[in-house]
Amino acid sequence: MIRTLLAWLVVVPFAVWAVLRVTGADIADRWIQLVAFTPYVAAASVVPVLLTGLLRRWVPMAVAVVTAGALALAVLPRYFTDAQPPANGATFRVLAANLAVGAGDTTELVQLVERLKPDVLAIQELTPEARKRLDALGLRKRMPHVVDRSQGGVWGSGLYSLHPLTERPLIALGRFRQARAVIKPPKGPEIEVVSVHPCAPSHAEKMACWRSGLAALPRAGERLTVLAGDFNATLDHWPVRALLDSGYRDAADVTGQGFTATWPQQGWRPLPGVTIDHVLADRRMGVRAFSVHELSDTDHRPVFAELTLP
Repeated sequence: MIRTLLAWLVVVPFAVWAVLRVTGADIADRWIQLVAFTPYVAAASVVPVLLTGLLRRWVPMAVAVVTAGALALAVLPRYFTDAQPPANGATFRVLAANLAVGAGDTTELVQLVERLKPDVLAIQELTPEARKRLDALGLRKRMPHVVDRSQGGVWGSGLYSLHPLTERPLIALGRFRQARAVIKPPKGPEIEVVSVHPCAPSHAEKMACWRSGLAALPRAGERLTVLAGDFNATLDHWPVRALLDSGYRDAADVTGQGFTATWPQQGWRPLPGVTIDHVLADRRMGVRAFSVHELSDTDHRPVFAELTLP
């Protein structure tokens, strides 16, 4: 009896986690924060399998095996590269960086731009002071077409582009300003780009803002669209999965780098790293490369994707 009770005590929490993750249930505010750590729980889910086997409790062991399998199916695809669509057109490079209330090292960011040569740079938590530093470092000369939605605090954002752009209506929810624009490369179709930054689901009163901020992002459609930035959500959160279901692909996932953590950077909060910064590209676009980079004085790591147009 004691062995059976011990077996179920170990198995049930993992089983409940798997059910909530697979179904996409949004049961509580705290769960929204916890689900980001699903890859760690998936790795640990082998423990109940081993323990129930050692205890020779076969029914709990069967549940543990199903649980581990469900979690593995949810997260393991991020470790493997995906097939690419027949996108053999021009290259379109995207860089996204969160500047942590404008404190991020703008000199390093401009150096990253010089090295990676993005067609568009999406910035989150862009303050007027940080924008002035970037302009003084010559970023506007390198990327002259700009959507400036900078603001004090964590709410500002911006887009810097090599190519002409037309600003689209700002996504403004809970004071967060998600800049967006349609960019016209010299070759290929127009591309809409959004600098993504919904509210962080850090407190109960911010959960509705987080949900609405992600829900307001454009779904994949007739126009090619790229969503880049700090989603404050991983691939295990249902709003991001809804975006993927609409016709996007996550560049990290496509290239087998879906476990590469982007927040927090080393030296910030003592938390396991999670992947909340993304480049989501229309599924008609190819993903040639993806990488995560370092940037001093911010808690986020910039993300870069090299895409190909259909």
